[in-house]
Amino acid sequence: MNSMRNEYLDQVQEQQQRLEVDLKARKMNVPMTNMPQQAAAPRRRGGFAPTPPESPGGNAVDVRITGFWRWRTVIVPPNAYVIHTRRGHDKPLHLGLGVSFRFNPATDSFLVVPGAMQTILINAHSICRELQGLLVQGYVQWIIEDFATAYKKLDFTDAEDPMRVVNVQLREQAEAAIKDKVATMSIDAVLSDKQPIIEELTARLRQVAEGGGGSDKGLGLRIVTVQIKEAVVSSARLWESLQKPFRAERERVARLATLETEEAISRRELQVEQERSRSRLETESELSVLRSQKEAESYDREQAERLRRQHREEEDARKLAVERQQSTLQYAELEKARLAVEAELAQRKHEVEAAQRKRDAQASISVLDTEREAANRQARVELELLEARQRVLNELSPANLQARLVELLPTIAEKLPQPQELRSISIGAGAGAQEGQALTTLVAQMMALVKALRPELEPPPAVTRPPEPPR
Repeated sequence: MNSMRNEYLDQVQEQQQRLEVDLKARKMNVPMTNMPQQAAAPRRRGGFAPTPPESPGGNAVDVRITGFWRWRTVIVPPNAYVIHTRRGHDKPLHLGLGVSFRFNPATDSFLVVPGAMQTILINAHSICRELQGLLVQGYVQWIIEDFATAYKKLDFTDAEDPMRVVNVQLREQAEAAIKDKVATMSIDAVLSDKQPIIEELTARLRQVAEGGGGSDKGLGLRIVTVQIKEAVVSSARLWESLQKPFRAERERVARLATLETEEAISRRELQVEQERSRSRLETESELSVLRSQKEAESYDREQAERLRRQHREEEDARKLAVERQQSTLQYAELEKARLAVEAELAQRKHEVEAAQRKRDAQASISVLDTEREAANRQARVELELLEARQRVLNELSPANLQARLVELLPTIAEKLPQPQELRSISIGAGAGAQEGQALTTLVAQMMALVKALRPELEPPPAVTRPPEPPR
């Protein structure tokens, strides 16, 4: 029994349920406006006023109500329709998109409806003309076009989801239209072409939502788009039976194509093998002919090369003998030229050595002359110095000599040896006489000393200048 179940159908249904749960969960998880809890004003989720704050969910509009008691203000989001009525007024006070207004709970009432586009998911379990079950999946997107008409004819009073009732009604009408259209079509037409279903469904929904073109404006809604996503056969066995002809045909075509391909490949392989064998034989024949030609050409070339080498060797031997003879003669001439060059070099060497010796002798003579001239200049300078000294000594008079001795007495006294003891004998009358006598005695001693040194101070005899050496 489990093997007969339509697993694809189960998967589609499971995906559809999961999608609805996810959409519902995302709507319920929409965060509220971040406001302090103490300053947050009471909120209302669509429907008629006033109601206590409720948790967000569904398609409810987040309406903010500020103020207190009779002095309240309703702040409506810019993407929501609102209608505001008051007791005693036959027409609404405010009607439009995103209109905020003052609100008195005692006399006023208002209705807020989302203005965004709505999407209805459709799962229509239909029966085709062959009395077989089909699951047609699609979706319808609609939007409010004339809210002044829509709020009078549709029910938007659900506090959690003002669009829930309208969506259910439209979904039921869409499923009915799909079932009616599928009942007149064959299963092959439903599976292959879904455009008739889309056209029928679009016409019916627009007739209901938008009206027929007369005075009746319909429900004040506008159908945006209608699409059919899938059409699934409910019976797994029927689905397999529908696929068998196509699969068999495809298998037959594939098998025939395989056989034709194999046959074509076999023929082609035989042709290629024959052409290959023929080409091989022709190539071998041509190669044998070419090989024999090449061998003959190679033999002729070798013989010609052998003769050429023989002639070349004989010619080279003759040239070598001639070159050797010429080389011998050239060697003898070169040897003779070498000997002549060596003799000339030896003669030039003797001449260079003689010139060098002559230059050395001249250089030594010049050096000796220079040394003699320097010695003569030194002798002349010394002689001039002696003459000057002699002139100075000759010009000294006895008075000058005594004056110089007097000047030199302290120096001479310092250089005289120190006496070990001093004995003095005073003969005379007083100390003054003794002092004068001592001075006289000292002068007499100094004069005796000068006389003793006089021969040393006399000028030496005149020196005759030696003759200058020849230059």
